[in-house]
Amino acid sequence: MTDKTPIKMLHDRLLVELDKEAGERRSAGGIVIPATAAMGGRRLAWSRVVAAGPHARAVEVGDRVLFDPEDKAEVEVQGEVYVVMRERDIHAVAADRVADETTGLYL
Repeated sequence: MTDKTPIKMLHDRLLVELDKEAGERRSAGGIVIPATAAMGGRRLAWSRVVAAGPHARAVEVGDRVLFDPEDKAEVEVQGEVYVVMRERDIHAVAADRVADETTGLYL
């Protein structure tokens, strides 16, 4: 396999890249909270879809999706780390095209 071999996701699988900014957070008061800080309960993460299998119905390439990072399988492709998951493991989709189904929440 060469470095430029195309990749096709199968079934309902998604290939997502984690948000680079997801590591650190800021409190309402402006205090920087490092990614290593322990939080009560589980914290979900946002990522961007870079590839989707043909049976993914509610998610498209470029969408931001919310998922549980503890249920992830990581893969390295050309030096970049991505996460592979099934569409059913996504909790929410953020994209302009879902505006018709508005919830009153915006990113």
